[in-house]
Amino acid sequence: MKYIATVKDQEYTIEIDADRGILIDGRPQEVDFRRLPAGGVTSLLMNHRSVAAVVEERSDHWEVLIEGELYSVQVQDERAYRLGRMRTTGMSVDGEAIVASPMPGIIVAVPVAVGDVVQRGQKVVILESMKMENELRAPCDGVVTHIHVSAGASVEKDQPLVGISQEHDEA
Repeated sequence: MKYIATVKDQEYTIEIDADRGILIDGRPQEVDFRRLPAGGVTSLLMNHRSVAAVVEERSDHWEVLIEGELYSVQVQDERAYRLGRMRTTGMSVDGEAIVASPMPGIIVAVPVAVGDVVQRGQKVVILESMKMENELRAPCDGVVTHIHVSAGASVEKDQPLVGISQEHDEA
């Protein structure tokens, strides 16, 4: 299982493998941790270095206090990370934001049409991949200018699905 942890705008890929153990950015790590019964303290032994941390889960991230410094850590599995990036960044070609497929799959629905005004975060495509439906969202406010797929279409990773131009204020 792969996870992406983001700390202070730095991303780390954490892989947990039954055969190879824990890898951080591809490098093997010796890690052992225990949650102590009192005070929410976690004892971490990493590569023969002992660290005590207070770890608290929040709604969308973890707060980790180590040696007096507070870290905000966002952890996502690889699938959620890739979908999140597609939902918030999209690609841009000639001033048009392109919603592209983050993985191969089948288009379930395209709930928008060319000319529709959309808000950032609005659902524009529903993609089925690995037996799960994934909602792909508009990366910006704008107007739908292109729809490259329809329900039932098979798509590949990075294939353009919907184009959105930034909405211009009317005079």
